[in-house]
Amino acid sequence: MARYTGPSWKIARRLKYSITETGKELSRRPYAPGQHGQRRSKLSEYGVQLQEKQKVRYTYGVNEKQFKKTFNEAKKMHGKQGESFLILLESRLDNLIYRAGLAKTRRQARQLVNHGHVYVEGKRVDIPSYRVVPGQTFSLSEKARKFDIVLNSLEAVVTRLEFVSFDENKFEFTYVRFPERQEILSEIKENLIVEYYNR
Repeated sequence: MARYTGPSWKIARRLKYSITETGKELSRRPYAPGQHGQRRSKLSEYGVQLQEKQKVRYTYGVNEKQFKKTFNEAKKMHGKQGESFLILLESRLDNLIYRAGLAKTRRQARQLVNHGHVYVEGKRVDIPSYRVVPGQTFSLSEKARKFDIVLNSLEAVVTRLEFVSFDENKFEFTYVRFPERQEILSEIKENLIVEYYNR
């Protein structure tokens, strides 16, 4: 299955969850899309687990195969599998570009990486799923630093999460450490995703 490229707001309304983490999708119409969107439908236990998985999958813009592969990698890590899984997703290069404030959405961040504008440790990387290790630095090309979407995104940044630091002189970002659970996706119940795959 290919990566989803359709309307993100429709998905957010269906899941009743802001996949851009801004809340804009649900501010005007906080109900599912379509003719029967306002009807209440009770989800089964499986439905609740599936919905939680889809929330995370669409938030990070990952296809099903890649999502499950990352989940299986989290099994090999120390600590809770659900938390390790979210940490691995947060360590993706496209996500860190978004977290650093270089793009307003993960889709924008993914495009910057795909088009070869991102450097990790001074080497160009054009793979959005590239996993950054704590301690590594990443930056944009000289050309990309002048893009309107980058300048507008940086201007809009009020505070950054503590696991990403910014050196303004070098225009370089550092992935300082793995994020703590309370810093990312507070509304997500990752135990439901674990139950979904272990059922």
